Amino acid sequence: MTVSNTLLPTSLVGSYAMPEWLIDRTKLAGRFPPRTRARELWRVAPEYLEEAQNDATLLAIRDQERAGLDIITDGEMRRESYSNRFATALENVDIDNPGTALDRSGHPNPVPRVVGRIRRMHPVEVEDVKFLRANTDRMIKITVPGPFTMSQQAQNDFYESEAEMAMDYARAVNEEVRDLFAAGADIVQLDEPYMQARPQKAEEYGLTALNAALDGITGETAVHICFGYAAIIHERPAGYSFLPQLSACSCKAISIETAQSGLDTSVLETLPDKTIILGVLDLSDMSVETPEIVAERIRRGLEHHPAEKIVVAPDCGLKYLPRAIAFGKMKAMADGAAIVREELR
Repeated sequence: MTVSNTLLPTSLVGSYAMPEWLIDRTKLAGRFPPRTRARELWRVAPEYLEEAQNDATLLAIRDQERAGLDIITDGEMRRESYSNRFATALENVDIDNPGTALDRSGHPNPVPRVVGRIRRMHPVEVEDVKFLRANTDRMIKITVPGPFTMSQQAQNDFYESEAEMAMDYARAVNEEVRDLFAAGADIVQLDEPYMQARPQKAEEYGLTALNAALDGITGETAVHICFGYAAIIHERPAGYSFLPQLSACSCKAISIETAQSGLDTSVLETLPDKTIILGVLDLSDMSVETPEIVAERIRRGLEHHPAEKIVVAPDCGLKYLPRAIAFGKMKAMADGAAIVREELR
């Protein structure tokens, strides 16, 4: 395992653009991210799908290396969405008879229906980590949906309260995170975008569930909290509705977006003890930023947070971008970080 840049290292948030030969990108972009399984999105026959996903993962790894990224993900090439692969693998989740829940834009969406106590039956992403570890010598990161977000993406037909359900999701995530580190992950990131979308519930029990998911974990952990995919959620608020509260989270790093929203980066001062995974790529803009634009966005973060505690990243996942644009933005991000790194020497 190597890290070429210990100052302002670069990383994806998680996902990379998926090849058109692997998944029907038009169908993918024409719907909200699936919460239940959406096997109809895959272009490859079931008996060849794992091999195709392996090939796509290798392409994602090599693109990240070629762009100059320091921390490598698997690009989430095996997932129809960031959350559904893990959430639908749990015990007592009925995916054949889905329920309904409102997504963060207020639209009803088919979701897993919880019919009994949530339990993790087996590791879900361990083989993903092993494949990633075997195919790069750089630091690696894997992502898992957070317990609060999964509790908001399910229909509760069993628990007396959502809070109780979120705690069982937390236990399942905790077991998975332990196995992911044992399998070779350097960083495990929990995706909790619904903390921004549902701040009152996040305050009431979401943060407690998140800390339970991280309980006893000694590896390096991060939490991603965002305003939603730019391709789907077009409007950005002026600031986060749930961010300073994450100072009470036991994770090491917090992943936030600043590019599309033009976020007032003074909010970083509320998280002095956290590493900030600083989103500096605007994923609503199909033009590729210049390295200097990226550098200026990094400098905005540096006004309120030390360079030693900043990781440079996109605002969110690159899943919905055309592949050429995704690579171009990723390369500009690495080059922009190099500009600022040189200024700090």
